[in-house]
Amino acid sequence: MLNDRARQMLAHIQKFTVEHGYPPTIRELGKAFGITSTNGVRYYLNLLERAGHLKRSGRISRGLGTVGVAARRRGFGIPILGRVAAGVPALAEESIEGHLETDALFGDPEALFALRVRGDSMIDAGILEGDYVVVRKQERASAGDIVVGLLDDEATVKYYRPSGTHLELVAANPRYQPIVVGRSPELDATFRILGVVIGVLRTLRR
Repeated sequence: MLNDRARQMLAHIQKFTVEHGYPPTIRELGKAFGITSTNGVRYYLNLLERAGHLKRSGRISRGLGTVGVAARRRGFGIPILGRVAAGVPALAEESIEGHLETDALFGDPEALFALRVRGDSMIDAGILEGDYVVVRKQERASAGDIVVGLLDDEATVKYYRPSGTHLELVAANPRYQPIVVGRSPELDATFRILGVVIGVLRTLRR
């Protein structure tokens, strides 16, 4: 059974991970809780790990991951793969920055990924810079879906508007013009859908 300090530390790890996109280090936890010894911090981490609330990797400094009820059977949760542009398309980054344990809200994490938004082109859809968009992996979408699309090596989040001869990636901000993608055979490989946005996560204090 967890004591009060262990529960407080678990809550702090969860909050820190959501706000920063990665977990705190042992030294950062010690500073937050006024514990000068790293062994003192490890004592509480061991309690959390034995209770099934935490997974640790000793090989990296930020090797902490909290575990939800369903995630205990599968792993850490939804991987945050990097950042995606919500303005002009930018290079899609594939480095894992952390995990979001939101399987209870969005379903099986193995079918999902999360990206942190950069830019303001989707503000009228309620997607702001710094938000996390939760994306269901799929290669097809319906007209009007908000998708994460890949143009060559550049990713962006936009409304998906297909037509007979072309498709448009439409911003939710009148300052941005639609991105028009042709459907001729030589251009087929330049665009593909990575997934459909099914949720947005935001912290009120950044």
